[in-house]
Amino acid sequence: MVFFFFFLLKLVNHGISHELLDSVEKLTKEHYRKCMEERFKEMVAAKGLAAVQSEVGDIDWESTFYLRHLPTSNMSEIPDLEDDYRKAMKEFAGELEKLAEQLLDLLCENLRLEKGYLKNAFYGSKGPTFGTKVSNYPPCPKPDLIKGLRAHTDAGGVILLFQDDKVSGLQLLKDGQWVDVPPMKHSIVINLGDQLEVITNGKYKSVLHRVIAQTDGNRMSIASFYNPGSDAVIYPAPALVAKESEESQVYPKFVFEDYMKLYAGLKFQAKEPRFEAMKTIESTVNLDPIVTG
Repeated sequence: MVFFFFFLLKLVNHGISHELLDSVEKLTKEHYRKCMEERFKEMVAAKGLAAVQSEVGDIDWESTFYLRHLPTSNMSEIPDLEDDYRKAMKEFAGELEKLAEQLLDLLCENLRLEKGYLKNAFYGSKGPTFGTKVSNYPPCPKPDLIKGLRAHTDAGGVILLFQDDKVSGLQLLKDGQWVDVPPMKHSIVINLGDQLEVITNGKYKSVLHRVIAQTDGNRMSIASFYNPGSDAVIYPAPALVAKESEESQVYPKFVFEDYMKLYAGLKFQAKEPRFEAMKTIESTVNLDPIVTG
């Protein structure tokens, strides 16, 4: 493992074969060229984005589609995916699911939580949710005015990113400065979302990040999100809340689906008001002990 400073973790010895990663990258880029590139160009032309003269604050310079893996897969419903691409993405998702659960156990060990606590905290009635956002960031004529993806923290749990190793663009905010996350071949970049910040009572923080569009090169980004189940109840782990102070629990208790409804409209705003808003509608559901055995 190679640790990357500023809260992100960059894994190289992750156990996913280089052959599979190379196949996923090749097929993703082929799919974009065959099925998505022309549609993206049509969207740019329709919105007049190539000719903008001032900063664009309500749209991102990206071409995306989404795959759902858990609790049920929609892989067969996505149009235009060739069979070899579906097969590769299914295998890739299976490997990332295992890696996400291993990482949750490592976080438990570091926090001195019982093994399995975080994994079980993510389980709703149907287990966790897990999906992938496949993105391409084509060459942009005015990257100073249009972001590839505007600054935000991720709403969920563990984010596993397989990104282009030649075209950069990912940045995170550290001490008030935007810092590049340079590409590294065959690596998986690990990011943490808002739900882990809540469950760890702030011991881990979700990371503000963005994507800068580039004038040259098409950047591939495959981000997989291992998140709580939609009906999972999220709250700080009691073992991480100081018992002597009622105010030591600074995060709310809520149902994950309720947070996602709020996040949908506030994704590109600060996370702290989202947490405060959830406090005002804090869930009244009972907090059963999380079983780890």
